[in-house]
Amino acid sequence: MFYTCGPNEAMVVSGFCRSPPLMISGGRVFVFPCIQQIQRISLNTLTLNVKSDKVYTRHGVPISVTGIAQMKIQGQNKQMLAAACQMFLGKSEGEIAHIALETLEGHQRAIIAHLTVEEIYKDRKKFSEQVFKVASSDLVNMGISVVSYTLKDVHDDQDYLHSLGKARTAQVQKDARIGEAMNKRDAVIREANAIQEKISAQYMNEIEMAKAQRDYELKKAVYDIEVFTKKAESEMAYQLQVAKTKQKIEEEKMQVLVVERSQQITLQEQEITRKEKELEAKVKKPAEAERYRLEKLAEAERLQLIMEAEAEAESIKMRGEAEAYAVEAKGRAEAEQMAKKAEAFQHYKEGAMVDMLLEKLPLMAEEISKPLSATNKVTMVSSGGSDIGAAKLTGEVLDIMTKLPETIEKLTGVSISQVARTG
Repeated sequence: MFYTCGPNEAMVVSGFCRSPPLMISGGRVFVFPCIQQIQRISLNTLTLNVKSDKVYTRHGVPISVTGIAQMKIQGQNKQMLAAACQMFLGKSEGEIAHIALETLEGHQRAIIAHLTVEEIYKDRKKFSEQVFKVASSDLVNMGISVVSYTLKDVHDDQDYLHSLGKARTAQVQKDARIGEAMNKRDAVIREANAIQEKISAQYMNEIEMAKAQRDYELKKAVYDIEVFTKKAESEMAYQLQVAKTKQKIEEEKMQVLVVERSQQITLQEQEITRKEKELEAKVKKPAEAERYRLEKLAEAERLQLIMEAEAEAESIKMRGEAEAYAVEAKGRAEAEQMAKKAEAFQHYKEGAMVDMLLEKLPLMAEEISKPLSATNKVTMVSSGGSDIGAAKLTGEVLDIMTKLPETIEKLTGVSISQVARTG
């Protein structure tokens, strides 16, 4: 069986195959009889007259407050509709309104207790916003949304509000009297300012007239000066023109002299050029040719000297290398000879030394007798007991030779006579 509902009503279908129950706001649904059940809940707006009588404010003043609230079950929000169905399904609109009214009145009383009479009376909008905010947060859990809340009336039985009105009335009357006095004062000030402006305007007019007279006199004096100046300029212009004419004539004369002098200078320059060319042809060109010839000869001599020096250097280098090679070969030969002698000396020892000394004895005798052979004249004196003449001279030489073995033995430690006997 089909069931329908308007936009201000919601249907809840429960039973077979409906877990959780189906909620429809403004529509139709098919319900199986006997195994399914349909229930309805109103979505109409509820108007609540919230009265709070003799509620004590924060300062202990009892007042009565009346507010008008508009609220309804929200059918478009599935969660809020489900919460409303759980709490109000099967209840009438009056029962739902009573529950919401009790909740809203409790919040209204709580807010009144936290405010003063002046705050509630003077700022009704703030009070309404606080009640709306607190009530909405609580009723939304029931699935009810507060559409609006307005403070309708505030009164008390102690004439507290009436006294506040009297004070305000007195303040307004006081402000009115003060405003009237200030307006009168401003009127007097404006009148005085007008008189002052009138006098100032009169004085300014007289000052402007005096300025105009002064300007007239000044301009007239300026015009007179210009007239006299023009007359003087016209008189001076004639004299100036005469002087300019004379100066122009003198300038023309000087110009003629300048032209003549320029022609003379041109002729002199041409003569100088001719003489320079003549000098160049007769003197400069031959001198340059001679200088070129001398430079070439000097260059040839320089190259010849360089080549000769290089040849000499190469020759010296080759001679030096040859001499170095000869010295090196001679040194090697002498070194070999000395090495062989050293080997012989090592082998024969003292005999070799004696042999070498015996070879050198004739040379030593020659060196000893060399001073005698170079003597031109020898005078010999005899004491009578020794030889005289050549025998004496020969004996002296032999005495020297006989002393040589002793000298050699002292110098080398080798005894020639002993080595000869041993051999």
